[in-house]
Amino acid sequence: MQRSKAPLFFLGLSAVIALSALALLFFRPGVKTKQTAAASAMESPIEAPQVTKAPDASAALPEDTPLTLDTLAPALGASDPAQLMAEIGKAFEMGDISKVARLIGKDAFSPESLAQLQALAGKPIRFQALNGIREVGELELNQRSRWILTLDGSGGESRQILLDLRKVADKWSVDHFSFLPRPSDPVPQVHTPDSLEVADAFLQAVLKQNFELANTLVDPKTVSDAKIAGLCILFEEGGYQLRKSKPLRAMFNRQDTTGYLANLETTNASQAAQFAITLQQAPAPSAKWIVTEINLDQLLADYASRIAGGDIYYTPLVKNPAGGDTLALYFEFNEDVMNPRTRRQLEIVTLILKSDPGKKITLSGHADSLGTKDYNNHLSARRADVVRDFLIKAGVSTTQIVTLAKGDSQPRRPNLTEAGADNPEGRRANRRTEIYLDF
Repeated sequence: MQRSKAPLFFLGLSAVIALSALALLFFRPGVKTKQTAAASAMESPIEAPQVTKAPDASAALPEDTPLTLDTLAPALGASDPAQLMAEIGKAFEMGDISKVARLIGKDAFSPESLAQLQALAGKPIRFQALNGIREVGELELNQRSRWILTLDGSGGESRQILLDLRKVADKWSVDHFSFLPRPSDPVPQVHTPDSLEVADAFLQAVLKQNFELANTLVDPKTVSDAKIAGLCILFEEGGYQLRKSKPLRAMFNRQDTTGYLANLETTNASQAAQFAITLQQAPAPSAKWIVTEINLDQLLADYASRIAGGDIYYTPLVKNPAGGDTLALYFEFNEDVMNPRTRRQLEIVTLILKSDPGKKITLSGHADSLGTKDYNNHLSARRADVVRDFLIKAGVSTTQIVTLAKGDSQPRRPNLTEAGADNPEGRRANRRTEIYLDF
């Protein structure tokens, strides 16, 4: 018996109807799927979303666009201040003054400083070989820093540019840009150095052994000439230079008093040292910042560990019994001959004395307690005389020098231990000639 084929026919017809309904649902005229709607939106300029793109500081402006505060945008900033300064320096070296201005941003310029920057356009620009791009230090710990750009001038006179950087939301940007005044400027520019500028100028003078300049930046009532000379000797003899990164760091910043930590390193950057410097601002109308205190304890400790064999008393700067600071030159046992170290220290003192014939010094010779009183008196006199003779041979006038023989009457350290035994380490610090700078 044959089965009827009608049920199969109706099942097939039902499947065709279902597929047709689905096709009408998805492909009805005027109705778009999500995919086709997205594709249409991408093709249609009217419906495309508007994306605001951040300005590119490296993108050149049209040649006819004037470089003004109105055409400049705010700086984009960088995650690292050294990176930002490297980019600015590279733009300077390429002669792209427009890019320099864009990297700095409109908020850092005054109309005058922007005009001075534009005046460099078309001129050859070179940085000084040494410290052409230099970090001065921090105005505010980890938040504000200062840099100096030094450009070689075509006429032999350099230009210095000051840039203060500020950190906002993990980005560093230039907060202030200005050219520092030059002696040859036709109209003297009014510029009052702040505490960081004065601290930096003082340290630069010490590094260059420029005693006279350093002396003009301190309060003579609280910072002695001997301390300045001693710092010059420490820098020279210890082979110190300012650290490249954060050489000056703000410890505190009050209305009229600021403290900085000066960070040093040896010339090969293998050793680090530091000392503290305090500045105060004079009352108006002067408002001048001056160095009022220098704490050398940490620097002397480092010097002693590296140069003086760990003996903190065997340093070039000692306290004078009459008050103040005194330079000290040391001798070997029973000798009155200067070593190379002593001669280099005296070369610095010579520069100070020759700069002003009116300056006078007192040389006091000392001995340890071994030997008779009479012998030690004569030995201490010879130690003072050998220093005097070196200075005179170097060109210092005899009228500038007074010599005294103290024998063993003023030891800096005990010649004997508490048990009464000989104390060689103590005696080493007592064999000396002290130089009192009676300025």
